[in-house]
Amino acid sequence: QVQLVESGGGSVQPGGSLRLSCAVSESIASMYDMGWYRQAPGKQRDLVASFLSGGTSYYADSVKGRFTIARDNAKNTVYLQLDSLKSEDTAVYYCNVRRRVWESAYWGQGTQVTVSS
Repeated sequence: QVQLVESGGGSVQPGGSLRLSCAVSESIASMYDMGWYRQAPGKQRDLVASFLSGGTSYYADSVKGRFTIARDNAKNTVYLQLDSLKSEDTAVYYCNVRRRVWESAYWGQGTQVTVSS
């Protein structure tokens, strides 16, 4: 069982920044994939950014150029830097990891991001 603990959410004004962290209970060095999703009220949970096997990364079109996914293998932590935040970025952000392609993914409890003036 992999445990994930997110932190770093909060309330910011439009144009502000936040850094989300996801502490993983085991080594992330060989994880098949890791990513961040978000879910706004009344909407489905969508992929925001992810690392794929082979070292490539993915960003949803709505966050390209504003969000950056990063990792620290020594700390078993995945980060999501959120810059130039907009009101439409308001959502609960979830961390997701999968150890092997054939395994189910693990989810964190989520962290709330609210962008409002």
